Amino acid sequence: MLSRFNIAAFAATLSLATSAALAGVTDYTFEPVTPEMKKGDDVTVAIRLTNKQTGKPVADAVIFKTRVDMAPDGMADMVSDVAPLPSKEPGVYAFKTDLPMAGRYQVTLSAKVQGEPETVTGKVIVKATK
Repeated sequence: MLSRFNIAAFAATLSLATSAALAGVTDYTFEPVTPEMKKGDDVTVAIRLTNKQTGKPVADAVIFKTRVDMAPDGMADMVSDVAPLPSKEPGVYAFKTDLPMAGRYQVTLSAKVQGEPETVTGKVIVKATK
């Protein structure tokens, strides 16, 4: 009887561990620190990465892929270069980019978060004004 209990406990633990690992990447969200800014060259776009379950910012993630384009306004081919900037606040990742015209820009990010086996990817919309 004790061995059946041990087997059931092990199976339950394994099931919880597996579901936690699979659900991990959906526990994070990217959001703009400033959703609206003036158009121009060398604009700083800051994005906050947050753990949705704790509400806390995620520091020390490794952002390894970024893209800025005008997909929300039907111009996905209009892509701007992106350069990382030093972070001034834990969980906030800043980038220098050009927002040459007024409109909505999509910032796509891919990050590696400590303890998560999969890549965390998100899309954020920012608006450039005149």
